[in-house]
Amino acid sequence: MTGTNTASPDAIVIGAGPGGLATAAALQGLGVRTLVLERAEAVAASWRKHYDRLHLHTTRRLSGLPGFAIPRAYGRWVGRDDVIRYLEQYTAFHGLDIATGIEASRIERAEDGTWLLPATGGRRLTARAVVVATGNNHTPHVPEWPGRDTYSRELLHAARYRNGQPYEGRDVLVVGVGNTGAEIAVDLVEAGAARVRLAVRTAPHIMRRATAGWPAQATGILVRRLPTRLVDRVAPYVEKISVPDLSEYGLPRPDSGLYSRVRDGAIPVQDVGIIAAVQARKVEPVPAVEGFDGDKVLLADGSSIGPDVVIAATGYRRGLDELVGHLGVLDGHGRPTVHGARTPPGAANLYFTGFTNPISGMFREMAIDAQKIARAVARGK
Repeated sequence: MTGTNTASPDAIVIGAGPGGLATAAALQGLGVRTLVLERAEAVAASWRKHYDRLHLHTTRRLSGLPGFAIPRAYGRWVGRDDVIRYLEQYTAFHGLDIATGIEASRIERAEDGTWLLPATGGRRLTARAVVVATGNNHTPHVPEWPGRDTYSRELLHAARYRNGQPYEGRDVLVVGVGNTGAEIAVDLVEAGAARVRLAVRTAPHIMRRATAGWPAQATGILVRRLPTRLVDRVAPYVEKISVPDLSEYGLPRPDSGLYSRVRDGAIPVQDVGIIAAVQARKVEPVPAVEGFDGDKVLLADGSSIGPDVVIAATGYRRGLDELVGHLGVLDGHGRPTVHGARTPPGAANLYFTGFTNPISGMFREMAIDAQKIARAVARGK
């Protein structure tokens, strides 16, 4: 435990990723004694596990956290290592009290109405307010495909993928066409994989990261407050102008609205090479995976293929059930029923941040949420 503040905190933040650090800094700025709990041994734990080529898909200028901007030297699209470096600098700049290697197993109400957190090493921590900032990328998820456990070739989740070097000359199937799957597929091509296929269950919306210098994030900010149906009507025209039709390559335009999909948690794929790779037939879209049979992968159209490696870019689970599931604050998908400065009914002073996937940029929205949460907590001091 590396925290240095020995006084009992007014607030405990669980998670030392960007959302947790931003909220802790905002709380501290308003005079709220705050302790951050991090189960890993360093801040930015999830970022340290991401693949090497990952960059923010949002601009540096619109992704800074409260009180300390991302250095200009990190470029417009900040890379993974610089994001980690920035979060380390952010922690030091604000002098945040971080307790690493400490995991809270459950959040309970104490008899005096404060929150009680049983934690690693038999600790029982208390605070008036708790902010859960463990994020969407808590637990890697691989679907329970039939035959998965007896598959005789290599199967790994994207969380274990670092770069394409180990896959040079190999036949690789990437499952999932979100931003992670699309970017890993491009990375594999550039690293010299012999064949790269991309299993697609639902065709994604694809957007250029920037068009004529204008970032897609800026458009997301402008339209975020507009009615969903209006954005859904306009988006196809924008897509047709900026993104070619990839139907002949096996990746048709989606038939569902762009913003409706965002509301359901599926943000558009930002093009960092996937369009060109598909057009060059270096990345081959194939139907969704239905199961495994020995060394074969069974696809939704009834066919089967035999790649050397399967990389499951199939997302993560939030892992909130054990922590707060008993409090009635999660929906049927395991997501918090509220986020930001709102607290769930019957759970006053319990806040959540970083569990949405906004079109306007996650870092930006976590920065806004941090300040709102801090003001709400400070009002109750």
